[in-house]
Amino acid sequence: MKGTQAMNFSKMTALITGAAGGLGKAFAVECASRGWDLFLTDARGGPLRVLAEGLRHAHGVAVECSACDLTDPAAREALFAQVAASGRTLTMLINVAGLDYEGPFYEQSEQNIQTILRVNIEATLAVTHTALRYRSPSETFHIINVASLAAFYPMPVKATYAASKRFLLDFSLALREELRNQNASVTILCPAGMPTTMECIHAIEAQGLAGHLTTVDVGRVADLTLNAALRGKAVVIPGAANRILQVLGSLVPAPLLAGLIGSRWSAVRERRAGDGTLPGKEPCRQAAEGLLQQTNV
Repeated sequence: MKGTQAMNFSKMTALITGAAGGLGKAFAVECASRGWDLFLTDARGGPLRVLAEGLRHAHGVAVECSACDLTDPAAREALFAQVAASGRTLTMLINVAGLDYEGPFYEQSEQNIQTILRVNIEATLAVTHTALRYRSPSETFHIINVASLAAFYPMPVKATYAASKRFLLDFSLALREELRNQNASVTILCPAGMPTTMECIHAIEAQGLAGHLTTVDVGRVADLTLNAALRGKAVVIPGAANRILQVLGSLVPAPLLAGLIGSRWSAVRERRAGDGTLPGKEPCRQAAEGLLQQTNV
């Protein structure tokens, strides 16, 4: 916790999706270090329980966890039944869970495409919609939605993923305006690459200097995002290089930008294919790997 003592907000209760690893775990650790109670959920029950137990012992906070397929309405209902049974209301929601199947759109199965949309969009909206009913009536309710730097670009090889993150960006900004006079705020996090797994490190290395310049430590991302959310900031883009790229990208016509990004990703994929680190057909999960395939452009 770096320079956050003045922003602890005493006792808060946060629900974090995709909490078992990577960015979700970083958010959980940062919230617990501030003395906040937690509800944690992830598709992976084993690592989730280990995390919850560790946070209870290390920080003395109340931590409840529930393994949950967020695309399953019954599983979401069971998750919020646990929240209701606790007798506590929520003061923060952090939507981290998300995934991608990297590769050209025409090579993707219909199931993969639907899964990206169901996890990144449907699940995030459903959890947010329900969580608003469990917020504290007397305290400001903070929502953090995790998008990506990819949300600002048309992105070949990650076309569905980038579009789903653009949806979350626009949705979050619109919801923020709707909730402006309802004692609630929405912050959208748009990170680039973070070295959370060997797979992610390989991807960063394959991008050379640009990959290293746009990479930000996952713990720092969690810390600065929480502080920004508590201040009511709308959009968080960690890293000066990433903020510059976002501004420069906004000045380039979208068709030209798509071509430039497509050429860059083709070169990166060729290098990764050459060194044997190109991802297979398994999903790249925010929930499991902490924004494993977030894009450095």
